[in-house]
Amino acid sequence: MSGKLEKTMGTVRQKRVTIIELSQHLGMSKSTVSRALNGYPDIAEKTRLRVKQAAEELGYRPLAYAQAIRTGQARSLGLVLNIDSDSGHRPFLADFLDGISQRASEEGWTLTVATAASFDGVLETIKQLVEERKADGFILPRARVIDPRVAYLKRAQVPFVLYGRTGNSDDCAWFDIRSEKAMEEAVLRLAGLGHRRIGFLNAYEHYMYAQLRDEGFRSGMHKAGLSVDEQLVRKGVVSKPSGEEFGGALLDLDDPPTAIVCALDQAALGLYRAAEKRGITIGRDLSVIAYDGLPEGEYATPPLTTFRFDNGEAGAILADMLLKRIKGADVAELRMVQEARLVERLSHGPPRGMS
Repeated sequence: MSGKLEKTMGTVRQKRVTIIELSQHLGMSKSTVSRALNGYPDIAEKTRLRVKQAAEELGYRPLAYAQAIRTGQARSLGLVLNIDSDSGHRPFLADFLDGISQRASEEGWTLTVATAASFDGVLETIKQLVEERKADGFILPRARVIDPRVAYLKRAQVPFVLYGRTGNSDDCAWFDIRSEKAMEEAVLRLAGLGHRRIGFLNAYEHYMYAQLRDEGFRSGMHKAGLSVDEQLVRKGVVSKPSGEEFGGALLDLDDPPTAIVCALDQAALGLYRAAEKRGITIGRDLSVIAYDGLPEGEYATPPLTTFRFDNGEAGAILADMLLKRIKGADVAELRMVQEARLVERLSHGPPRGMS
């Protein structure tokens, strides 16, 4: 079967194939075809693939507005970003959005992106999108230890997936990178090179990832047989300016660290500025290992050693999990953690005098 031709005002256009025609072609009920196209878990994978292939061959495309009326769904994934100066979204945003969009489009869904200038604004924007039915579920980046977004969406019974863990992840679907292990590995690597005074520049502690990275740093120090000098630990370091300020404060101590672990690449790049102003050479006088894998780190002088995870892959995983959650999958089946990969460059080495 193929789409019928229809003449309109002297032109020829392809008539839209309906779901009834697709069902007749396959010899299946309309309900089965619909559920297969929408990825419902009660439809066998073999059946889903057969329906999808036939739809592509016949050129079947669902009418978005008709689906919205029938199912009450906008077929859209929601993402609301905090764009304040310290949000930390910008460096990873392009690849992240691309990963979400591609996975969503594979299922015939779209991505609705909104921004707000504060965390309170993010919550209000999510509420507005829910009330206006512009998104069927949400991806929540930068999970907080106590996260009002989670509390609201649970009350509203709106599906969501966290990028990161939260203080109480019960009844939550989430995907995270084991950054605490990366921090531990960074410390152990530096200690293995002979460093004994190791500093730590961490993010704001209301972010769950900051608490986890702090735990990883302290675990690494403990495993290396080193005590943590709290003078060498700074919090709230999420940007180049704060990295320069707090990193400079560590370098100005009477007994400064010979190595510094940074929870974020942005903090490390700010530390580079502080070191340069003080005539300190990164990689020789001071070792630095960070986390994020920003492209900018590769072109720093010297190139920054960092841990990274593909942001496009993270976006695709989160989109896939949210689609499954919207379609009724149990949250207990939607929890995943993966490892970051060390990108070893030239910003770390033995303490000066030991090389």
